[in-house]
Amino acid sequence: MSVTVIKADLGNAAHAAALFETLNAYACDAMGGGKQLSDYVRENLAAELKKRPTAHVFLAFDGETPAGLATCIEGFSTFACKPLLNLHDLAVMPAYRGQGVARLLLAAVEEQARQLGCCKLTLEVLEGNAVARSLYRACGFEGYELKAETGKAMFMQKPLS
Repeated sequence: MSVTVIKADLGNAAHAAALFETLNAYACDAMGGGKQLSDYVRENLAAELKKRPTAHVFLAFDGETPAGLATCIEGFSTFACKPLLNLHDLAVMPAYRGQGVARLLLAAVEEQARQLGCCKLTLEVLEGNAVARSLYRACGFEGYELKAETGKAMFMQKPLS
């Protein structure tokens, strides 16, 4: 395996196709919800991400074959008064799992965060995704809390549609 990681050019049709193909494979997986992405996402994802200068997408390729992706969105830590980088999607194609592709992508994300002057990387992960949780811990991620007595941070959402 000779996997390379690049920062995606979202105007490049091959990169846009790899982004969708890899994200859709993840969406179809149990940890991604088990459902294909819509035609709207297929047709608009790369263009919509390209409109956002704070979006950073990394693609892993084995030659011309997509092996994985990391989609990140910049945020801001008011407590540190510095940017942060949120890892929104980390996906590895089934044929490439367990071969270090996720670690290569995480290294690229961390390098990008350092170049941006970020104070931290953030992410969300399902409790039941033991493989991903183990990887993240091994790469230095941990649960977030200010004080033990106030507990760990919880990820919450409010759908708007």
